[in-house]
Amino acid sequence: MTLAVLAAAGTGVDGVRMLIRATARSSLVLFSLAFTASSLRQLARTPATAWLLRNRRYLGLSFAVSHALHLVGIVALAVRWPEEMARTSATTVIGGGIGYVFVAAMAATSNDRAVAALGRERWRLLHLAGSWLLWGIFASSYLPRAVRSPAYLPLALLALAAVGVRAAAWLQGSAMRRRSPTSSSVGQ
Repeated sequence: MTLAVLAAAGTGVDGVRMLIRATARSSLVLFSLAFTASSLRQLARTPATAWLLRNRRYLGLSFAVSHALHLVGIVALAVRWPEEMARTSATTVIGGGIGYVFVAAMAATSNDRAVAALGRERWRLLHLAGSWLLWGIFASSYLPRAVRSPAYLPLALLALAAVGVRAAAWLQGSAMRRRSPTSSSVGQ
């Protein structure tokens, strides 16, 4: 995709900006698939959701690669056309930087050896905190833009749908836990 975008749009400022937009969008799609895989499986036990859950690690790593290419585009823009980056707020730079730290940490720990070294609970906390932070970054990027431009509406809806799927799975699990007998009520 990166090569196709640059071949079609060129390597000038417009081509690099198009690459940045394309990789942001592909990153959101891949992130959303990984972010919702277990929730989708919980809500619908289908072959498609089984495949998503089985391949969640690879979808997450594909997201990390897509987002690394997004970063390459941003760095190219900053180096070759620094005036283009002058409008970027400190909040965006700092928030994006923290997001990239989490992307790198999550990608580096997306293997069984890292889970064993960190311990399951610390690994889970890293990935849980990182995924919600990244969802927040995507939502804060696309929701305001969707209000100003309908072209961003599908991306904003995808971000909202992802959190909706997670919430629905959590509510379903919560309802199931309330209905099932607990160990303290056994024998009463």
